[in-house]
Amino acid sequence: MKVVFFGTPHFAVPTLQILLATPEVDVLAVVTQPDRRRSRGSQLDPSPVKSLALAHNLPVWQPQRVKKDADTLAFLRQSQADLFVVVAYGQILSQEILDMPTLGCVNVHASLLPQYRGAAPIQWSLYNGDAETGVTTMQMEAGLDTGPMLLKASVPIELLDNAEHLAHTLSTVGAELLLKTVVKLGRQQIQPVPQNDADSTYAPLIQKEDYVLDWSRSAIALHNQIRGFFPNCMAQFRGQDLKIIATAPVGDRYWEHLPPSFTVLEHNWPALIPGEGKPGEIVSIAKHIGPIVQTGDGFLLLQQVQVSGKRAQSGWDFANGMHLLKGEMLGNGNV
Repeated sequence: MKVVFFGTPHFAVPTLQILLATPEVDVLAVVTQPDRRRSRGSQLDPSPVKSLALAHNLPVWQPQRVKKDADTLAFLRQSQADLFVVVAYGQILSQEILDMPTLGCVNVHASLLPQYRGAAPIQWSLYNGDAETGVTTMQMEAGLDTGPMLLKASVPIELLDNAEHLAHTLSTVGAELLLKTVVKLGRQQIQPVPQNDADSTYAPLIQKEDYVLDWSRSAIALHNQIRGFFPNCMAQFRGQDLKIIATAPVGDRYWEHLPPSFTVLEHNWPALIPGEGKPGEIVSIAKHIGPIVQTGDGFLLLQQVQVSGKRAQSGWDFANGMHLLKGEMLGNGNV
């Protein structure tokens, strides 16, 4: 099967790898986003997909706007591809492009459609505290993630998963699911299933205000926000920004869902927490573990933080380095 691959970030790399390793698939070329600068004055960096493509001597196309780029469109028309595979490419394909390959365009989407259509399905699934998520392959159409579904695979979400961990898992699951989809499409063994629009939800791009922490919210809500929008959620401490990178909700309702490393905390819990404080108050500092913060409902352990202008550090190193005291307050984040 002749395939053109559209993709850009690390999430798309496992799918391209598995296609390149499949003898029955001929990857003709890769279409990816233009090289970007990480910071002002730095060199242009290729996308992860481009780096992999060049390592395999594949032709690479990087149009600023694929719908308008005459050279890219001419190549796609002339490629006589059976299928376009699209994984986190980052641009919307025109109907003209969608109609080019014989078997159409197949997308790997990181949710169980029709849930979480849009740009950030992994992040919003974590934010909402879902117990599972997954990957869907679908035939692409002009609407945003609205095309008929082909195959699905479910993945459980653990309490301490964050967006980075979950994306890594889903990228691998998605690659395997895409290969199954390609094989079945070639054998005409898939019957596409239309999505039920009434059941759909939307996962928009993350905005700056989504990173703002409000300690009056519950411990589990804050934890889901922090892991979903990893690693950028912000609070205030001693008048400066404090990035909260990793947390764990702690207490009787959570011990069974936490790893064995939390056993010592569970055993010492009655002595650690004498009573409730105000939202944002550091009510305890667990030795060799980190500070525990009162929220609007429950307690939140700070596992990893980053003080403005410094490197990320463990909650325990933060407590030691800042000579943290019980009773100190963390403020809400700023936009």
